[in-house]
Amino acid sequence: MGTTGRRRFLGLAAGAAAGLTACGPGGRPDRPAAPASGTASAEAAAGPSTGSAAAPGPGPSASAAENARPGDPDWRITGAGPAAAIEGWADRVSVLPGESFGLHVSTTAPGYTVTAYRMGWYGGARARKVWRSDPQPGTRQAPFTVDKATRTVSTGWSRTTAVDTTGWPEGCYLLRLDAVGGAGQRYVPLTVRSRSTAGTAVVVNAVTTWQAYNEWGGYNLYNGPTGGLPTRSLQVTFDRPYQYDDGAGLFLVYEAPLIALAEKLGVPLSYTTGIDLAADPGLLHGARAVLSLGHDEYWSPEQRAHVTAARDAGTHLAVLGANCCYRRVRYEPSPTGPDRTVVCWKGAWKDDPGYRAGHPATTDFRSPPGADPESSLLGVRYDGYPVDAPYVVTDAGHWLFAGTGAKNGDSFPHLVGVEYDRVDPSSPTPAGIRILAHSPVVCEGRHSYADSALYTAGSGALVFATGTMRWVESLEATGPAGGSAVHGIDGRAGDFTRAVTANLLRRFAATG
Repeated sequence: MGTTGRRRFLGLAAGAAAGLTACGPGGRPDRPAAPASGTASAEAAAGPSTGSAAAPGPGPSASAAENARPGDPDWRITGAGPAAAIEGWADRVSVLPGESFGLHVSTTAPGYTVTAYRMGWYGGARARKVWRSDPQPGTRQAPFTVDKATRTVSTGWSRTTAVDTTGWPEGCYLLRLDAVGGAGQRYVPLTVRSRSTAGTAVVVNAVTTWQAYNEWGGYNLYNGPTGGLPTRSLQVTFDRPYQYDDGAGLFLVYEAPLIALAEKLGVPLSYTTGIDLAADPGLLHGARAVLSLGHDEYWSPEQRAHVTAARDAGTHLAVLGANCCYRRVRYEPSPTGPDRTVVCWKGAWKDDPGYRAGHPATTDFRSPPGADPESSLLGVRYDGYPVDAPYVVTDAGHWLFAGTGAKNGDSFPHLVGVEYDRVDPSSPTPAGIRILAHSPVVCEGRHSYADSALYTAGSGALVFATGTMRWVESLEATGPAGGSAVHGIDGRAGDFTRAVTANLLRRFAATG
C-alpha cells in the first residue's frame, strides 16, 4: 500500500473513536476501527476458464519449495485511480487447488486484466505471479443496494470472469485488477486453502473480521451514514468489494508480514479461513499449531469449538494480535452461496430473527446469554482501546526470548497498541498461566497492563498471546523511529519481534 493509504487506514483506529467510551474495566462498547486449563510444566498464466477437477495439494514442506521460486516485486498497486475506476469481489472466500471461482468486476474502462499473486517471502519480493487472464471486456455494473431491515450493503453484480485454479499452490492470494489504459487498479483477496493441516502450522485468514470492518458502500458492523452505531449494519456480506487498502481488506496490514516471515523460515504451513474452520470439525486434525494473526475479532461458536477441541487434542495456539475471539457471529447465505453473510447484532441481539429461531445470540462471547469469555481459551482477555505504550519484558529467561538479548525491564516504544489484552484473574483463566511481558498502559485515563502470556493445556498444547494488536505490523519495522515507520515502531523492536516470532514458529511447528 502507498504511504498515504496506509496512514489513512491505520488512522481510522484512533480518529473514528471520538465520542465513545472505549476503556471501561469490563471491556469496551462498540467502537469503529480500521486500522485459554493446564500447568506450565510442559513448556520445556493462461486465459480465464470455468471449473476443473481438483488437483492434489502440496505437502507440509510446500511453502519452503514454493518460496525458492522467483518472486515478482511488481505486485503492488501503483495507480489505484478514482474510486469507481475498477473494483470487484470473488464469489468464494476460499477454494481448494483446482477449484474454480467467479470474479464480479465493475469498471469504467472498456476492459481489464486479472493477475493472481501468491503472497509469501520469495527472497523479499513478497509475491509470485501464478496466473494472468486474457483481456476481459469491461462494464459498469449497477449501483449497490441497502437492505432496509439489516442495512446490509450488497452489489448483486454479475459474474464477469471465471477463474480455474488448476496448478495454483496453496496459500494466500491477491488478485490484481488492472483497467486498460492505466485507469485504475484494485485487489481482490482469495485463500487457496489446504485439504489437510496435519503436521503444519495453520495460517488462518481472518476474513470475517475483514468484512466486519469493511465500510464499502457506507456501512459496516460499526458505522452507517451517521458515523455511529444507530445506523450500522446488523449483518454484512462478502458480495461487495473491500474498501480498505485498495481492496485488500485487512490482509496486508495484519497478516502478510507474518506469512512472509513464516515462509522465509521454511516453517511447514497450511492455509485456511475462519469460515472454513467453522464448517469442518475435522480440519485441524493432526495440526501442529493454529496461528491467529493481527486482528481476528469475529468468530462463530463453531470455530471456537473446533479450535478448542484441537487445543485439547494437542494442537498449539498462537494469538499474534489482540481482541481475538471477541465477537460471536453466525453465517448465513448470500445470493452467491452459503456462509457469505456475517450476522452480528451485538447489543440488539434480542431483535435478531435468528436468535428468536434458536440460534446463539450474536453478541460478545463474554456477554450473556451464554457468556464464555475469550480468556478461557486464550488465557488473556481484551481490555481496552485506544493505547500507545512501550512493550516491557518481565520474564527474559523464557525460551521465547532466546537470542533477543532482552533483559527484564527492557522496553520497546509504541509496540503496545492500538488495542490490547491482559491476564485478568477475575475472568476464567487457565491454571499456571505465565506472564512474559507486563506493559503499563493508560487507556483514556484508566491505568492497566497489556500482557504477553503463555500456558500449557492438559493435552500439552501451548497457548501464547502477544497482548498487542501491533505485533504483526512490527515485523516490518526496520531503521529508526519516525519518518515512514508505522506507529513509530523502530528497527530494534522489529528485530525483537521477528526473533521472538521465529522462536515461537519453530517450537510450535516442530515435528519432533
